[in-house]
Amino acid sequence: MNHTKEHIYSLLAQVTDPEIPVLTILDLGIVRDVICTQDNAVEIIITPTYSGCPAMDAIAFDIKLKMIEAGFTQVKITYTLSPAWTTDWMTEAGKQKLKQYGIAPPIERSSRLNKLLFDQDEHIPCPQCGSTNTKLLSEFGSTACKALHQCMDCKEPFDYFKCH
Repeated sequence: MNHTKEHIYSLLAQVTDPEIPVLTILDLGIVRDVICTQDNAVEIIITPTYSGCPAMDAIAFDIKLKMIEAGFTQVKITYTLSPAWTTDWMTEAGKQKLKQYGIAPPIERSSRLNKLLFDQDEHIPCPQCGSTNTKLLSEFGSTACKALHQCMDCKEPFDYFKCH
């Protein structure tokens, strides 16, 4: 059996987020480490996107299932909260997948700093038409990690994957 980290990461690349199925857990950047032992055991260390995220139990179950299907007999999932997850850990490919799925990906830190330092509104680009003529409707969208916005040009509502 192939016990390399590379092999395990290739298996983890097949595990998707149950709330946003176009994203893998590697796209999200929640996998912090993989530890392999000679006795067919593997430990996978993950960080939740939000403490109390309801998807984490499903993700842990899916990881275990994927590893067992691949022949691992001992699988341990360890949660770590430090350092806290940040959207900076998301891959660029993951951010593009979000946009194609209709969810605005997190914006860069410089734009967030403008809002904090200069009280400027964030104009999140609409994932449907690309317009920045958008407004915040609610700090909470379909899940706690998303905010609900609306494009004032195409009039479509959309979720924005909040930065943190």
